[in-house]
Amino acid sequence: MVHTELHRHVKDRLAERDQRYTDGRRQLVEELVAHGPLTLPDLLARRPALPQSSAYRNLSALEEAGVVRRLIHGAEHAHYELAEDLTEHHHHLVCEGCGAIRDVILPSHLELALDAAVAELAEAHGFAVAHHTLDLHGSCGDCTS
Repeated sequence: MVHTELHRHVKDRLAERDQRYTDGRRQLVEELVAHGPLTLPDLLARRPALPQSSAYRNLSALEEAGVVRRLIHGAEHAHYELAEDLTEHHHHLVCEGCGAIRDVILPSHLELALDAAVAELAEAHGFAVAHHTLDLHGSCGDCTS
């Protein structure tokens, strides 16, 4: 999605909830666009001028508006990322050592194979799948070195 189009979508989603797209919210969105899933401490380290309480409230408002998604993977802090419908379909590599989360996009042939396997599993259980995510847990390069 083109950057200006993304900001328009964010502004529209917030407006639907009678919320404004403030400079603080824009800064948070910019960091998530540039760096993928980040914790609140990560965001504050990148934008030290943002007060912690304000950043937390803004993340909450962005989450309620469907702009941001909170990822909880047992790390000390939740990670935040842009909602997938604002970016593109992806999965995650989750480091159990340092808690880092990295977005990964599967090659199309693997994504198609995964879709087929998920559909087969769902059908066997009479389940209607709306979407899927795949999180691979292990150790990142920094933690295995």
